[in-house]
Amino acid sequence: MRQIQLRSLGRPTPVTAAGSAKPRTLRSTATVLAATIVLAAAARPAVAQAPDLADQVEILRTTYGIPHIRAENLRAAGFALGWVQVEDYGERVVLGLVRARGELARHFGPDSLDSDFRNRPIHRLAVETYHLLERDTRDVYEGFAAGVNRYIELHPDEFPDWVRPDFTGHDVAAQGIVAPSTATVRQFLRRLARDTVRVAAADRGATAGAPAAADMPVSSDLADAAALYADDPHAQPEDGSNAWAFAPSRTKSGKAILLRNPHLSWDAGYYEAHVTVPGKLDFYGDFRIGGPLGIIGGFNRRLGWATTNNAPDLDEIYALDVDPARPDHYLFDGGSVPLRREVVTVEFRNGDGIGTATREVWTTPLGPVIHRANGKIYVFRAAGEGEFRTGEQFLKMMMARNLEEWKAAVKMRARTSSNLTYADADGNIFYVWNATIPSRPHPSGRDTLAVPARTSDQIWIRPVDFDSLPQLLNPKGGYVRNENDPPYFTNLNQPLDRDRFPEGFPEVRLRLRSQHSLELLHGNRKVSLEDVIRMKHSMRMLLADRVKDDLVAAVRATNPTGEVADAIALIERWDNTVAPESRGGVLFETWWNLYVQSGERAEPSPGSSGFPATPASLFRHPWSPDEPMKTPRGLADPRRAAETFARAVEETARRWGRWDIAWGDAHRVRRGNVDVPVGGCSGLLGCFRVLNFKEDADGKLVANGGDGWILAVEFADTPRAYSVLAYGQSPREDSPHHADQAELFARGEMKPVAFTDRDIERQLIRRYRPGKPTSAAPTSRR
Repeated sequence: MRQIQLRSLGRPTPVTAAGSAKPRTLRSTATVLAATIVLAAAARPAVAQAPDLADQVEILRTTYGIPHIRAENLRAAGFALGWVQVEDYGERVVLGLVRARGELARHFGPDSLDSDFRNRPIHRLAVETYHLLERDTRDVYEGFAAGVNRYIELHPDEFPDWVRPDFTGHDVAAQGIVAPSTATVRQFLRRLARDTVRVAAADRGATAGAPAAADMPVSSDLADAAALYADDPHAQPEDGSNAWAFAPSRTKSGKAILLRNPHLSWDAGYYEAHVTVPGKLDFYGDFRIGGPLGIIGGFNRRLGWATTNNAPDLDEIYALDVDPARPDHYLFDGGSVPLRREVVTVEFRNGDGIGTATREVWTTPLGPVIHRANGKIYVFRAAGEGEFRTGEQFLKMMMARNLEEWKAAVKMRARTSSNLTYADADGNIFYVWNATIPSRPHPSGRDTLAVPARTSDQIWIRPVDFDSLPQLLNPKGGYVRNENDPPYFTNLNQPLDRDRFPEGFPEVRLRLRSQHSLELLHGNRKVSLEDVIRMKHSMRMLLADRVKDDLVAAVRATNPTGEVADAIALIERWDNTVAPESRGGVLFETWWNLYVQSGERAEPSPGSSGFPATPASLFRHPWSPDEPMKTPRGLADPRRAAETFARAVEETARRWGRWDIAWGDAHRVRRGNVDVPVGGCSGLLGCFRVLNFKEDADGKLVANGGDGWILAVEFADTPRAYSVLAYGQSPREDSPHHADQAELFARGEMKPVAFTDRDIERQLIRRYRPGKPTSAAPTSRR
C-alpha cells in the first residue's frame, strides 16, 4: 500500500447487484469525477459587493461587546457575522478558511501537508454540492465570506502579507462538510499492526534471544496509514455538556425554561451573538468562530434548544475479498468491482519556492479504502460522510416557529450526532438522542473487528429511522435533561428500556454528574429562571456524599495521630462542596486520585462510574442499573483507603504548603488582569459545575475548560434570558471584552440578555455599519 486518504468524494451510497452504486440524484459517478476536475478549476462563486452589503446591515454592540446584528436580508446578516468574528478573533478566522481550502502548506510548509490532504477532497465536495444548498444557506455563506474579505481589505496590517481577501461561499461551506471521526480507523489499524507483528514473530519462531512482538517494527504501510489517521489537531469534539428543559408545570411562571451549558476548552471559540432579519430570523445564542452556521444552540422568540455530545457508533469497517484474477478489484454481489483511484496533489512552501506532494486515494461505493493485505480490502463506511447540509439544517432550526417545524429540520439528519434538548413558548419540552446510526444487519465490529462482506445484504445501507431513536415529548414530572450519558434515564418517571433499541445503541450508564443533575431536577418543586441559575451552579461533589463516611471510618479505625488525625477531622467537617471558600475538597480529591491509581487498572466502565479501575477495587457497591441513583457507594478496600489517605495528607501539604487549603486558593480564573478564586471540578467526581484546569507557572490550577458558556432562557411572551461567556468575546488581550466576564463567571453569576429593542438600546455601547469608513477602527481595541 502506498499513501491513503480517509474521505471519499461523497456520502456512502446504497449498493445494488455487483456492487455498483445506485444512481445519484445529481449524476453518475463517472460524471462526478469529470465534474470534479471542471469545478475544481472553475472560478469561485461571485460575492456581492461588500459596500452594498454594509448598507444593508447594522451592528449594535451592547455591554460586554455582544453584537446584535440587524440585517435587511440573510446575505447581509452573514456579512456582519463574518465582520464581527474577524473583528474580535482576527487571524484565527482567516486560518480556518485557509485550512478548509486545503492550502495551509502553501503558506506554512510541509508540516501542514496532512491537514491539506484531509481537506482538499472535502473542499472539492463543497464545490460540487454547493448548488444543491438552498438560496438562504448560500446567502449566509457568501455574505460571511464577503464580511471576512471586507475586513481584510480595510485592515491589511493585521494579517500576514500572503493573506488575500478572496474567500468564497465554497470555503465557508467546506467547514460544514461532515468528516467522520477517525478514531475507529486509528484503533483498528493499530490493532492490525500489532497482530501483524505477532504473526511475523510467530513465523520467525521467536526464541529467548529474539525481540518481543511489542518491540518489533511495524510494517511501513501500516505505519503510514496509522499516521494518516492521526488526530486532527484542530478538531474540537464536544467532550461534555449539561442541558435541562422544564415544562410549564414545573415553573413558577408557567412558562417553559431551557438551560444550555456546553463544556469545551476555553479556546473552542463559542461566540455570543444576536441576529435579526425581519420576517426571517430573530435568533440569540452561540455561534462558533470560523463560520456562520456551526454547531449552534440558543433561542428565537418561540423556541430554543441545547446540544450535548452522545458519541454514537456511526461507522463500520468491512473486509472485502480481493479479486485474484483482476488487479485493484474486489468481489461483491457476485461480480468483480473496480476500486476507484484518485491522485491528490498539494502545494507546499519550500523556502522561497513552492513544491508539490502527491498521495494516492482508493475508494469504493461503500467508502474509502483504509488498508489492503492478506487478500482483503478494508473499507471504512461512515454514516453521513460527505453530508453537506449541516449548516442548512441549523439555519432551519434557527428559523423554526414551532416544534413541528423544528423537528422537520432535525429530521434532515444532516447533523449526524448530538443529544438535542428543546423547549418552546407553546409549553413543549422534548429530548432526542439524535444520531444517524446505521441499521446494521450484523453486530458492530467497533474498532476491533472488520466485518466480512460479500453481498449488499451483509452491509448497512440506511440509518435507523428518526422516530425509532430514543426520545421523550412532554414526559411526566415536567423535565428532560442530558449530561452526555445514554438516554435511558433522561426522566426518572419515564425511563427508556434499552432492550427496545437495536444492537449498536449505547449500553446503560449513569455517571455521577448525571445523578447530581437528577437530584437537582427530579421531584415536584416549581422553579423560576433565577432558581435554575442557582441550581446550575451547585458546588456539591457527589462522590464525597457516596464514599466519605466509609473513608472517615476507615481512617479512624487505624487510630490516627498528628496531622492524619487532624486531616480526617477536617474531612468529616467538610461540607462536600468545591465552593471557593470550602476547605477539604483539595485533600479529598488528592486522596481519591491515589485510591483509584492503587486499584486494579481497567478501562472505564459503567460499574466504575467512568474511573479507570475495576468496579470491585473501588466501590463496595459499584454502579448498577437496578439502583441507578444510589450507586456507586461505599469503599471496596478500607485498608487501602486509609493508607492512601495518609499519603494524600503528605502530598497535599507538600504540593500546596498545607493540607487544609481552601479550594479557591488552589483553583483560579486568570484572564487578562483578572485573578480570582473559582469553584468547580471534574464531572467524574460528581460536580455539575464542571471545570478543567491546567497548572500555571506558580503552581496554581487555572481554569481552561469545562463550564465556559452558559445560557438560560424562559419562554415568556417575550423570552427572558441570562448568559455568561467566561472567556469573553475576544482572545485579543487589548480588547475590553477579553476578560470582562471572567470575574462574573467565577462568582457563579450571569448577565441579563438584551433581546428586545428596548434592552438593546439600554445596554448599547456602539452602533456601526461593518466596513463603512466610520467603523474602520475595531471595537475590540477601543
